[in-house]
Amino acid sequence: MKMKRYLALLTCAVLTAGLLVGCGGGQKPPESSGVTSSTPGGSSSSTGGSSVSEPAAPDPITLNLAYMPNYGALWAVMSAEKNGYFAEEGITVNMVPFDAGPAEIAAMEGGSIDVAYIGHGAHKLCSSGQASILLIQHLGNADCVIGLKSHGVESIADLKGKTVAYAPASSSEIILKLALEANGMTMDDVKGYAMEASNMVAAASSGSVDAIATWSPASLQILDILADDGVKLCGNVDYAENSVSPGSWVVNPKYAESHQEELVRFLRAMYKGMDYGSKSDNYDQVAQWCADLIGADKDSLYQQRGDGYWYNSSEVADMVASGEMMQIYTVQQNMFVSSGDVDPATMLKVEDFVLADLMKEALP
Repeated sequence: MKMKRYLALLTCAVLTAGLLVGCGGGQKPPESSGVTSSTPGGSSSSTGGSSVSEPAAPDPITLNLAYMPNYGALWAVMSAEKNGYFAEEGITVNMVPFDAGPAEIAAMEGGSIDVAYIGHGAHKLCSSGQASILLIQHLGNADCVIGLKSHGVESIADLKGKTVAYAPASSSEIILKLALEANGMTMDDVKGYAMEASNMVAAASSGSVDAIATWSPASLQILDILADDGVKLCGNVDYAENSVSPGSWVVNPKYAESHQEELVRFLRAMYKGMDYGSKSDNYDQVAQWCADLIGADKDSLYQQRGDGYWYNSSEVADMVASGEMMQIYTVQQNMFVSSGDVDPATMLKVEDFVLADLMKEALP
């Protein structure tokens, strides 16, 4: 498949490069959106005087799903929900918004969330056994660093000595460190301004910082507010030789052990959602569904359709069979080791936290 050559080069680069990267930071979970899907019922039909029973409907279950309010997190799950794929599996989904991955993982540990979508940064917690990867959904390209021209920032080199807003332990910090490293700098060369991601749009619009390391959709809002004064200095694709940024659905390891049948049903529905949502002809409809869920403008969600490489079920099957999926997560773990965010002496092996067998079992 077309990603293999890219990942082969990527692995070599990461294993030889000492990267300075960060990982996912947490926020307090907001209340549930209450979006659900209905469950199907069984029935029988009569043909030629005989009664033919349809297959029994699966036992109904409810899954509490944690998500982030952007296209990248929602494109597949909303495709599965709105096309009735969860209903086909007897699943009612309760969608709960979060700002970042670690809070979702903590909520799974507490039992209020069953399955969660996480971005790149929070994956480091999988290496310590706090979460297991249930499904690889896409490779991301949503993070960026934005400079304010009026503050003298029009390139990464201009960040030296400037105040840069970032969210600690998140993909915001990762993209900032990658950008600085690529330009011969470290965090010591800038005035890092740690803040919650929810405050970044206000910080940019007020001009209280010189640059902002953030992700979509905040990046789009900031660039819109700044207009000609804002310049996108870099994004994930600028450092593709040295980093990967997968988006994944994860579960608590103990939950995975005791709910395998339910998780396979969830995966079957998600694969169908991915097959629908990964088609460019459906991006507009998917953007509308995502916008309806989070109460946002559809056009702003549609602009995020390029924030990642969206996988379909066939590509997942190929990656599972070839070992390419494990390669992606190995590259990512090596990034965390290089940055000092994961201790190689205590980390789990990738095969110990990636649930490849469940992914394989659920494939069509």
